[in-house]
Amino acid sequence: MKKLLMLVAIVAFLASCGKGDRGQLVGVKGKKWHPEKPYGMTLVPGGAFIMGKADDDIAATLNAPAKTVTVTSFYMDETEITNTEYRQFTEWVRDSTLRMRLAIMADDNGLTPGSGGTGEFAFKDAAANPSVWQQYVLDNYVGLGETGYEGRYLNWDEELIWDTEDIPDEYYAEAYDSMYIPYEEAYNGVRTIDVNKLIYRYSVQDIEKAARNPGLKRKDFISQKEVKVYPDTTVWIRDFNYSYNEPMHNDYYYHAAYDDYPVVGVNWTQAKAFCQWRTNYNNRDRRQRKNLEDVPAYRLPTEAEWEYAARGGLESATYPWGGPYAKNDRGCFMANFKPLRGDYAADQALYTVEAESYEPNDYNLYNMSGNVAEWVNSSYEPGAYEYMSTMNPVVNDESNMRKGVRGGSWKDVSYFLEVGTRDYEYQDSARSYIGFRTVQSYVGTDVTLNASTN
Repeated sequence: MKKLLMLVAIVAFLASCGKGDRGQLVGVKGKKWHPEKPYGMTLVPGGAFIMGKADDDIAATLNAPAKTVTVTSFYMDETEITNTEYRQFTEWVRDSTLRMRLAIMADDNGLTPGSGGTGEFAFKDAAANPSVWQQYVLDNYVGLGETGYEGRYLNWDEELIWDTEDIPDEYYAEAYDSMYIPYEEAYNGVRTIDVNKLIYRYSVQDIEKAARNPGLKRKDFISQKEVKVYPDTTVWIRDFNYSYNEPMHNDYYYHAAYDDYPVVGVNWTQAKAFCQWRTNYNNRDRRQRKNLEDVPAYRLPTEAEWEYAARGGLESATYPWGGPYAKNDRGCFMANFKPLRGDYAADQALYTVEAESYEPNDYNLYNMSGNVAEWVNSSYEPGAYEYMSTMNPVVNDESNMRKGVRGGSWKDVSYFLEVGTRDYEYQDSARSYIGFRTVQSYVGTDVTLNASTN
């Protein structure tokens, strides 16, 4: 037995000598990684700044005392997430849901690829020869909820059919029909997608909980989330009593005229789900191209990151453009808000404006003040500035439903546009004046605002 163990050890040692390292410590190289600026984002170089109110606390909230903090570098969306960008998310969930229903329909009726019609949307493993690993475990249905068909490939190659004139057979018709509201709920004979069926499911890993409770197993800090992803268009009615806003309810998210306007009616939980989907969507493409590292997760910014980015490198400024005035030297308003005691049109906009409107700040970020307020990934704690860290500060209590909202909106007075002003909304509440933008941590060679002075 000893001879056998010695032989195994010798073989293992010899096998390790054929890697060309000549017995030297050369390290294990990872996959290819080149810092890549995500589409539509700008790099915000890390640095220190004075966070909090630069001027008198007019509202006497006493919730943002000045404090020097430091944040690391990150990418941030140059604009708020727009209707057309968010629709890419909702339509991906819609298409995934229909593909799953078609695949199940084909499976239940013995249809396979090559048989035509619905059979062309059958699970791909019905035609291809899956590898041993593919047969063992597949992470294929992130976002679709419990299906009972986990471990089987959806067919993404076939183009979905949405024109009823082209539906190939009764099986496709049944799956297609199940996506729409019942006939009795149709308006003027027009049936629309049942948005309650557009549900995105994803996993959340609570790293802080894991770090502070080393005795826990992985399953104890990983949870599943299910989120209805469609924006609540009724916010245009519910947010304002005795006000005629039906045109915005009817058209704002649907109509192409509003494609480049910021999405609203999205609560904090939906914004978090969008970030998770965007990460998965980006990484799925990178994995298909092979040998590429996954990108850092897209996420909501912390309060500190948001304020640092909003200031655009200007120290102790009242607004992203400096201050202390909301007009420029030509008398034009610098943002979309509620000026002049309620003259909404004075800034050339009654509601929202296109996301790339007005002048960007010095980090090339548009509408960090005004247009729509923005969710941040921080709980609202009035006294947070007193005890939060000075390095990448964040206070996020899972039990606190009040989440930070920054920047002010088209319906707010100028006080809420100040970069130091803090506000909040409940995480399950959607509003016609709250949207969001995402960030992604920068990894690689350090980039700081004061690098040139070192």
